[in-house]
Amino acid sequence: MDDVPSSGPEFFDIRYAAGRMPWDYGGVPNSLKVFLDEHRGPGRVLIPGCGSGYEIEAFWSSGWDVIGIDFSKVGVTRAKRLLGPLADKVCEGDFFTHPFCERSFDIIYERTFLCALPPDFRPRYAQRIAALIAPSGILCGFFFLGPEEEPPPYPISQEQLGGLLGGSFEKVEDSTVEDSLPLYTGKERWQIWKRKVTVSTP
Repeated sequence: MDDVPSSGPEFFDIRYAAGRMPWDYGGVPNSLKVFLDEHRGPGRVLIPGCGSGYEIEAFWSSGWDVIGIDFSKVGVTRAKRLLGPLADKVCEGDFFTHPFCERSFDIIYERTFLCALPPDFRPRYAQRIAALIAPSGILCGFFFLGPEEEPPPYPISQEQLGGLLGGSFEKVEDSTVEDSLPLYTGKERWQIWKRKVTVSTP
């Protein structure tokens, strides 16, 4: 089943069911904890590819109205079980087609979602993120820069990331990550990208 593409839910259903989850942190990374100490709600937050949903509880506890979405039925079932009373904060669906309202989120949190997508999905990712974030809202989280000889996860260079997001966002923070999982150690950065009020057009 290793030939199943990571762009579809079956890839993750198989791995969740088998307990093969090298991307699953089991909690909340320190960079996000620091961010939430400095940025408290109210406001709306979206977590694409939310997996087990640990960060949903973290954002909610900091006053944010948060929703997570994942297309893996097995992953969503796991997240709902772990979240207990916050189970309704995670939904099963496709980030690219789910009927969210445009410009409706103050924060979109990125962790292991972009790097799970094959590179040809990246333009769709950037367009969707830009459409969903409110003016002056932010995209924050962890970006996998690699290298990686056997993706997924699919690495992206800093130059490629700038080209992908730079038309709609300005990078305002970039720092090392000290508590990465083994799969990502030394290969990811914590970054914050702020939505430009006026977006450049080609």
